[in-house]
Amino acid sequence: MSAPIVVKLGPEICGSLETGTEREWLVTNGLGGFGCGTVSGVLTRRYHGLLIATVPELGRVLLVSKAEEVVGYAGRDYALGANRWSSGTVQPQGFQLIEQFHLAGSIPVWRFACADAILEKRVWMQDGANTTFIRYELVYGSAPAGLEVKVLVNYRDIHTTTQAPDWKTSVTSAPRGLCVVAREGAIPVYLLSDIAQAEARTEWYRNYDLASERERGLDDREDHLLAGVFRAQLSPGGSVTFAFSTDPTPPLKDRSALAAREGLDQMLLEYWIAAHPRAALEAPHWIWQLVLAAAQFPVRGRASDGRERWSIVAGYPWFGEWGRDAMIALPGLTMETGRPDLARSLLHEFLRFAQQGLLPNTFSENGEPAAYNSVDSMLWYVQALQQYVAQTSDLSLVRDVFDVLASVVDWYTRGTRYGIHMDCADGLLQAGEFGTQVTWMDAKVDDRPVTPRMGKPVEVNALWFNALQAMARFAAEVGRPADEYTRLAERVKNAFGRYWNQERQCCFDVIDGPNGNDGSLRPNQIFAVSLPESPLSAEQRKHVVDICAVHLLTPHGLRSLDAADANYCRHYEGPQPKRDAAYHQGTVWAWLLGPFVLAHLRVYQDPRRAFAFLEPMAHHLSAAGLGSISEIFDGEAPFIARGAFAQAWSVAEIVRAWRACYDAGLRVRNEAKN
Repeated sequence: MSAPIVVKLGPEICGSLETGTEREWLVTNGLGGFGCGTVSGVLTRRYHGLLIATVPELGRVLLVSKAEEVVGYAGRDYALGANRWSSGTVQPQGFQLIEQFHLAGSIPVWRFACADAILEKRVWMQDGANTTFIRYELVYGSAPAGLEVKVLVNYRDIHTTTQAPDWKTSVTSAPRGLCVVAREGAIPVYLLSDIAQAEARTEWYRNYDLASERERGLDDREDHLLAGVFRAQLSPGGSVTFAFSTDPTPPLKDRSALAAREGLDQMLLEYWIAAHPRAALEAPHWIWQLVLAAAQFPVRGRASDGRERWSIVAGYPWFGEWGRDAMIALPGLTMETGRPDLARSLLHEFLRFAQQGLLPNTFSENGEPAAYNSVDSMLWYVQALQQYVAQTSDLSLVRDVFDVLASVVDWYTRGTRYGIHMDCADGLLQAGEFGTQVTWMDAKVDDRPVTPRMGKPVEVNALWFNALQAMARFAAEVGRPADEYTRLAERVKNAFGRYWNQERQCCFDVIDGPNGNDGSLRPNQIFAVSLPESPLSAEQRKHVVDICAVHLLTPHGLRSLDAADANYCRHYEGPQPKRDAAYHQGTVWAWLLGPFVLAHLRVYQDPRRAFAFLEPMAHHLSAAGLGSISEIFDGEAPFIARGAFAQAWSVAEIVRAWRACYDAGLRVRNEAKN
């Protein structure tokens, strides 16, 4: 069963510079490489490009920036591309020719109307290779059409920009196209086509205006190098395919490359359907799209010893691998999409990085040491393992990792880095040192933590209690002593009452901090309800859900701070310091909607109402990162999407919450029948 078309935009969106540029597409290759851009064709970010490859020792590198197309038809030239220049001029304005844009599974598709002719354009990447394909087909036409494609290249880290350096670029002929070596020592990039004829060029196109970078207070101009011009003649029904690649021989024959990508999409859906047949068939169409979006984040790479390893990209276009994000996202990206083998591989792999009881917060792309400044990444690992075992009953994995997890509890109990240790007085975890950030609310301005949260953060101890309960169960199931974990869990549960803010009838965000207890109303307490094991009473759970619903809930997630708080920030915008100051001070986080829905479902046992909280996300799939879910949103209407336009834990937690609502609804229906 093929994926239904969920994202479909007409000329009222695509034909406007503003709305067509707000919407961004993404293609990925399963290696961490990707291509992305705007529907309009205008470059607005340093991260936009057709081929961003994963290069050993260099990380992710922009190799091919864009393709400028001109169609010659019925005596007239139609420029399909669009550029905004630093002068403010927008030229050409090919977005005015877009009749339709849609996602065919994971593949972006444009339909351009040139008089009575329709040209269709598809972009995708080859799985497991640094190769981007573009296919143009003259779907309709009363006469043949000529197609000219100018290919612009670059050679830089994705986080930088280029200003026309003297690279002494080499562009030479190659079978089916051109070979480009941007500068001395650069890897070759191949610009190829099945039928188009290539002409080498070396000409800088200067001063592309990057509006999104300017909004972020960053360098907002860039130059790209025209490396080749390709020309082809298309008869009605005819097509031409291009491959931009680090491989000199990508599969360009017939439709094989396109069929492979379509087949991969089909296979991913079949995994999901096979694992959850009834849920999949009854799922709304936008959940089908999220199943495909979920597959963009797990990536294959190479460990230092040369073996293949799986990891998870936290978000596109700028995030790399983050331990906490990976562990939170893992169940939704793998178990809920019918890929338990992938979940198992990831759970095995991540424990290789355990040090002194901790998992890395961030991993370096250029060989530098990983950063371990996270109190909760390992606790989220236990929760991911808990969900894996619940769905697979695979105790062999528990046996494999149990000794490492037992050592984790020992490290937390006696103390590890960043002041992380169990308080012997109450069994709760204390974390943090002055000047450090070890929870997920980790923004800094000028090395000053915006939300220090030193002390005993509420979600950390909710996770600690859940982990101890899980360890007690794991121990019993694999024949290990469980009494110590049970005893510690009981201590934590008894002490958790200290979090209860009687005046506000909710949890303190942090207790025993440098300034006492922090009564800021934040969403972190929702985990004391949503996690499998809750240390709160039924009445307390209801109060937590209710106060989060009244003060923090928005259509796209939970605010990170109550709007009534003096430190609340309505918008996430401006230069980096301003954005960092707002990041966890009111900004809405999409991933938190999942735990809220799970908590609401637990308290009210009303799957239909719980699902209703997820429904606004269906509209969001056509509004920003097309077919995916953004990282964050402004705290106020119209809740503009901000941050990364495709975020792993956002997608994962929405998929996971939907499945929980579906399963609960199915139980209600079955009980009604009986």
